Amino acid sequence: MARIKYYYDTETCKYERVKTTTGDIILNTLGILSLTLIMAVGLLLLYTTYFESPKELLLRNEVRELEYYYDNLDREVKKLDALLTEMEHRDDNIYRAVLGAEPIESSIRNAGIGGADRYEDIRDKDIIHEDVIVKLNEQVDRLRRKIYIESKSQDEVVQMAVNKEKLFSAIPAIQPVANKELIRLSSGFGMRFHPIYKVKKMHPGIDFSAPIGTPIYATADGVVDKVNVSFSGYGKVIEIDHGFGYRTRYAHMHGFAVSKNKKIKRGELVGYVGNTGLSTAPHLHYEVFINGRHVNPVHYFFNDLNPEEYEKIVELASVENQSLGM
Repeated sequence: MARIKYYYDTETCKYERVKTTTGDIILNTLGILSLTLIMAVGLLLLYTTYFESPKELLLRNEVRELEYYYDNLDREVKKLDALLTEMEHRDDNIYRAVLGAEPIESSIRNAGIGGADRYEDIRDKDIIHEDVIVKLNEQVDRLRRKIYIESKSQDEVVQMAVNKEKLFSAIPAIQPVANKELIRLSSGFGMRFHPIYKVKKMHPGIDFSAPIGTPIYATADGVVDKVNVSFSGYGKVIEIDHGFGYRTRYAHMHGFAVSKNKKIKRGELVGYVGNTGLSTAPHLHYEVFINGRHVNPVHYFFNDLNPEEYEKIVELASVENQSLGM
């Protein structure tokens, strides 16, 4: 039941009934609606300002989670980069130094990846954390390039080590006959009196005096590429190709213990001391070549002589006496 309102009329001194028009009702209704709308908007603004919707809360948690994983990933990338830097240091200052190779230039190791913008697709997506994502991609690409360069370097170091080991094995480094007491060396390298012609001639090797049948050993790894028998000159002779330009000759032998094309190791028996060819007494004539040129074999006995023994054998080899053969 609608409430009836009255007001006091001072002119008539009576209470008169308030008459409500349609316009009044409309205005009152609009006023109430306006007030309600204002209150609703105010409450909405208050809610959106100080409270998050479930969707916003979910997105915010996802962002925090992504930031957490990004920080962890960033730390791991930096750890890997530090480890790789340590590997590069060992590569340049230890491995390559030992193998006699030049270190890799820092400009090569730290070179960037040129060309067009590699991250244009990321920037085109207008991602909120674009700078963070691009930075991480740059770190990963830089790390990937450094790993590639170091991987290639390690392959090269391994190959150098293998070649260096082969080189060391190819260098004549021991005496071809047992001579610990240093009493077998009878004639050295250089100008010596020829035993037949009695004039000074170049003696291109070293003579080891020993009984017939004394074992002769290969002075380095290699392949026997010459086995020859002659009644003059070197008599029974073998030659070994050691690779890397090194070659040795063993002459005036009594017999062979190897055949042509046989692969041998340093210290392996190759034959026996003899007195064949142009020889005046049982002995081994031993020569060393480097790139086809004769060198003094006495400088290649370093593996089985200490410094004092080496000094003594050099002194013995320098005596200008008579050779025992050509």
